[in-house]
Amino acid sequence: MNGTGEPQKEIGRLNELVNELNEHAYRYYVLSQPVISDAEYDEKFRELQKLEDRYPDCVRSDSPTKRVGAKPLEGFSTVRHRIPMLSLDNAMNEDELTAFDEQVRRFLAKDGGGHTQIDYTVEFKFDGVAVSLIYVDGVLKQAATRGDGTSGEDVTANIRTIKAIPLKLRSKDSIEGTLEIRGEVLFRKKEFEALNTERQARGEESFANPRNAASGSLRQLDPRETARRPLWFFAYGIGVVESSSPALLGLQQRPLAQIMKTVSSFGFSISPGYDVVRGAEGLARAYRAGEEQRDSLPFEVDGIVVKVNDTGLHEQLGFRQRSPRWAIAAKFKPVEAVTTLEDITVQVGRTGALTPVAVLTPVRVGGVIVSRATLHNQDEIERKGLLIGDRVVVRRQGDVIPAVVAAMSASRTGAERAFEFPSQCPECGAQVERVPGEAVVRCPNGRCPAKVHNRILHYASRDAMDIEGLGDKMTALLLEHELVRDLPSIYELTVEALKELPRMGELSSQNLIAAIHESKRRPLDRFIFALGIRHVGSKTALTLARHCRSAERLLTITEEDLLTIEEIGPETAASISTFLADEAEVAMVERLLQVGVHPEALEVDTSQSGPLVGKSFVLTGTLSSMGRKDAEGLIVSRGGKVSSSVSKKTSYLVAGESPGSKLETARSLNVEVLSEAEFRRLIGV
Repeated sequence: MNGTGEPQKEIGRLNELVNELNEHAYRYYVLSQPVISDAEYDEKFRELQKLEDRYPDCVRSDSPTKRVGAKPLEGFSTVRHRIPMLSLDNAMNEDELTAFDEQVRRFLAKDGGGHTQIDYTVEFKFDGVAVSLIYVDGVLKQAATRGDGTSGEDVTANIRTIKAIPLKLRSKDSIEGTLEIRGEVLFRKKEFEALNTERQARGEESFANPRNAASGSLRQLDPRETARRPLWFFAYGIGVVESSSPALLGLQQRPLAQIMKTVSSFGFSISPGYDVVRGAEGLARAYRAGEEQRDSLPFEVDGIVVKVNDTGLHEQLGFRQRSPRWAIAAKFKPVEAVTTLEDITVQVGRTGALTPVAVLTPVRVGGVIVSRATLHNQDEIERKGLLIGDRVVVRRQGDVIPAVVAAMSASRTGAERAFEFPSQCPECGAQVERVPGEAVVRCPNGRCPAKVHNRILHYASRDAMDIEGLGDKMTALLLEHELVRDLPSIYELTVEALKELPRMGELSSQNLIAAIHESKRRPLDRFIFALGIRHVGSKTALTLARHCRSAERLLTITEEDLLTIEEIGPETAASISTFLADEAEVAMVERLLQVGVHPEALEVDTSQSGPLVGKSFVLTGTLSSMGRKDAEGLIVSRGGKVSSSVSKKTSYLVAGESPGSKLETARSLNVEVLSEAEFRRLIGV
């Protein structure tokens, strides 16, 4: 082999490997028909990496090595959608789905159309994050989240790491011009559970549901972190099409089912069971079939999406203010199951609240095994008439939180028994108390082991002092070996003492001590929230931090002073005053300051000319470039106020990804709505 032949041969092999590995990824992620083992794939992947290192000028834009993640980003830029990504109206049952068909036919009849039967496409409604993918000349160029529907965040670097999304469209013919693919990024159930297991092992907070996990994964500033998470993608439609290529010419005018067949041929997965049905009867059958299948699916769904198949009718049907008339999301019934209430136990929280918990015969509800559910308080048990031994209906509220809905009293055998709420704390034996007017029973003992345990967990949590590594298991270990007894004693821990604990070595001990030391300089509002004062959540903590400016000043504030603060009501003011009147609590705060905790005061803009001074903000949806707490802190530091509900007094509603009903309320009250990008411009970040 001569000197020029060898490089040509290796470059040829490089291209061969790119094509081969992309084909294997397509077979695995789209067709679910792998033809080689993971080990074989990895071996070919490493061979490609070596060739690309040798010939960097020959690295292709669609190389699978591009999916490992680029360098960390400084932030997400804003992308404006050329065609808005609208939300859909909801049908909550089969009858409302039938009513949708009637409305479509009635609306078309106004134009003289004689449509007695309409063909509809049917696909699953995924529990994920909607994104837009822009392909130019067949190559992925940009990806953005749905955002507020008008503009979203540029997540191209993270999207490129998802193996179910082709970096280059599959096509026998060359594709020129621009094509926008829209779809949903999501987690499969088993991979979501594995991710939460890993997070729990690291002492991190679990994601509440797969959608939150997908959203959080897409919003990692380090694409390498996104690359480590097994995200999937299903296409559900197209947006912009600007091309004269045969494959794309007239694509938007074809029936939806044909459009999605073309999208599938480009290398995308579409909804399993994607189908075309006719009329109300076809919709009803599809709805019932979808409900029957939901538990067996590998991913979470909460309904089906129905669209008029004939795109020629879309223009006639048009749009409402925020949704098309030619499509609707039909939600499934909340997931329920019947099981036995085996027992009722009582848990003690950080404030001493005793919470009854239902112990259930394990049952699968919405694809998840449920064995426990909160019963809130004694009044709730009595209201529902629950007896231990009852057959009960269990529902996953919002498809996430398990709840006991009702007892099936007709199934009783006589062996059931009433639950007696304990008069003594099950953890420490102290006599419990019930404040008049409250449903909650509390343990008054400040040294109750359960209260101390949960108080430390709250103090160390991410939204409070954020002490990484001080999770549930570590806290229990420290209490068991009497290395901590209260919050200040956390700061008295040493590497030498930690090393003596089971499964704690030099490095892990040093890491925990470093995290504890780092927490000494958290913002004042997070310190106040971390103290666990009843009725003081993160928003109230922000308000107090803005007013007090220091922990020392907080200790001297009176109930009269608190009642002069607009955002603090009488109940919260009384709770804070009770906390400050407790000598043990005040001594605890003073000890925290003595051991080196120095909360940083908020930098409050006292200028009367700032754009946020005196303005009231409400936030809704998920913010992609910052956490909710960070956004609230920025508002308060610039002289603004944060509220939890929209009213005529609200100055701005900040709408992030997947905004809730607050968006509609704001529009009805003519409150100005800001996208995340507009909010960032207003606050100057």
